[in-house]
Amino acid sequence: MTTVTVPIPEGWPATEERARAVQERLRARLVLDEPGPPPGTGHVAGVDVAYDDARDVVAAAAVVLDAATLTVVAEATAVGRVPFPYVPGLLAFRELPAVLAALDALPGPPGLVVCDGYGLAHPRRFGLACHLGVLTGLPTIGVAKNPFAFTHDDPAAPRGSTSALLAGDEEVGRALRTRDGVKPVYVSAGHRVGLDNACAHTLALTPAYRLPETTRRADALCRRALRAAGRPASA
Repeated sequence: MTTVTVPIPEGWPATEERARAVQERLRARLVLDEPGPPPGTGHVAGVDVAYDDARDVVAAAAVVLDAATLTVVAEATAVGRVPFPYVPGLLAFRELPAVLAALDALPGPPGLVVCDGYGLAHPRRFGLACHLGVLTGLPTIGVAKNPFAFTHDDPAAPRGSTSALLAGDEEVGRALRTRDGVKPVYVSAGHRVGLDNACAHTLALTPAYRLPETTRRADALCRRALRAAGRPASA
């Protein structure tokens, strides 16, 4: 497995005003009229990050699975300084430099990237999955644990049931039941993937647990990378 060290990119936004301006500019490049790759085919990557704010360290992981078997085919991690303060709605600016470095360290680009977070289900319709998709050109979706600031009806109990995640009358994502009677996850399109297909991918990636296997494995890997970053180097 490859681990890389990530500097804060030159010119990276340092203020909320600049970060919001970047979101507005890049949002115009979103592609929302492609269905995306078919579920269960090719390679699917999960990305996730872990922080140690006391040490000013962030670790990101990218884990690639064979979509048909859900076996791991590649892994990479990246560690660097936290590049932006915690501001709701601007979390991508804390995560993207390390996530991009981890993806770049993979042996090849995946067919789809699943983010632990939001795509269009975001106050400015430009969450991490959208931002990452525009910067990489890869199809992306967001699968979040919580609905952020949006409302939804409770989906029916059986696995596969959905209800619209709403911003007023606008559907920005769906609450999706991945296990019978278990709290749903919150799926939104990111870039180059439609919402129906995003939900189908999420179900294909959750054969046994509430969260996608991509997210579960990337979460475990970035936490290991963060712990390793805190250990002194051996002689």
